[in-house]
Amino acid sequence: MENFIASLVIPESAAGQRLDQALAQLVPEHSRARLQDWIKNGHVLVNGHIKKPKEKVLGAEQIDIDAPLPQEVDWIPEAIALNIIFEDNDILVINKPVGLVVHPGAGNTHSTLSNAVLAHAPATAQVPRAGIVHRIDKDTSGLLVIAKTLEAHTALVHAIQEREVKREYICLANGTFTSGGTIDAPIARHPKQRKQMAIVDTGKPAVTHYRIRERFIAHTLLDVQLETGRTHQIRVHMQSIRHPLVGDKVYGGRPKFPKGASDSLRQALSAFSHQALHAAKLTFAHPRSHETLTFSAPLPDDFSALCEQLREG
Repeated sequence: MENFIASLVIPESAAGQRLDQALAQLVPEHSRARLQDWIKNGHVLVNGHIKKPKEKVLGAEQIDIDAPLPQEVDWIPEAIALNIIFEDNDILVINKPVGLVVHPGAGNTHSTLSNAVLAHAPATAQVPRAGIVHRIDKDTSGLLVIAKTLEAHTALVHAIQEREVKREYICLANGTFTSGGTIDAPIARHPKQRKQMAIVDTGKPAVTHYRIRERFIAHTLLDVQLETGRTHQIRVHMQSIRHPLVGDKVYGGRPKFPKGASDSLRQALSAFSHQALHAAKLTFAHPRSHETLTFSAPLPDDFSALCEQLREG
């Protein structure tokens, strides 16, 4: 049985939290229940000592984890082509196409990014969740970094937790903007629609910065930068300011047409079948060399073509 091994430091911002709560933020790929079990069974040391899950942390404690991983559900390697932007012994950066699910799950047990990664880099079978440390929606395209080793995984998860990974997106929103701005609104599961997320006062903090990239008659192309990485964050935040993303069937509703739009533009907007959202740029420190790496991916062809159609009117 493989063990999860990590050496971490509790951030100062977690001072006053329960140990299991602080740990859940540091290693979000593991459930709170699993972390509590590890703590209770002595697999987690705090400054060299065993503690209880409910004990409070002060910040700056040294955390050492050496815990047995449960047998993962069998994820079958599949020879699926990957658009690889960068690869070395520690990490893999890919440009995910629209339509590719990241992890196997109910209804999607095969033909996912995880299946493809396991076939391309078999060693990722020993890394939690096949080394995928962050995710983007099935119908969102763009950049993802994948850890090929446990050491790289721990370093990247920590960097994401500390907001040291810079993720920049391009999206096409309905309506016009006068300027850029910031949306700071907590996100949680929708209280009634359980497959959706929503702005909820008791949700997790979520901050989205946006600026205007290009203006069209009744739509706006935006550069978006995330401070946090909540599920559906950009989609929910844009809906909350009444500028849902073009093509977003969950949060956007029916397509909106500019006044006097040509038949070809109306057709293009109606036919765009997924949210117009692309993870365009990714910046982070390499987990081994600590060199700052930046990767970019151009808009997919259908997204680029829609923008061209909007320019023509």
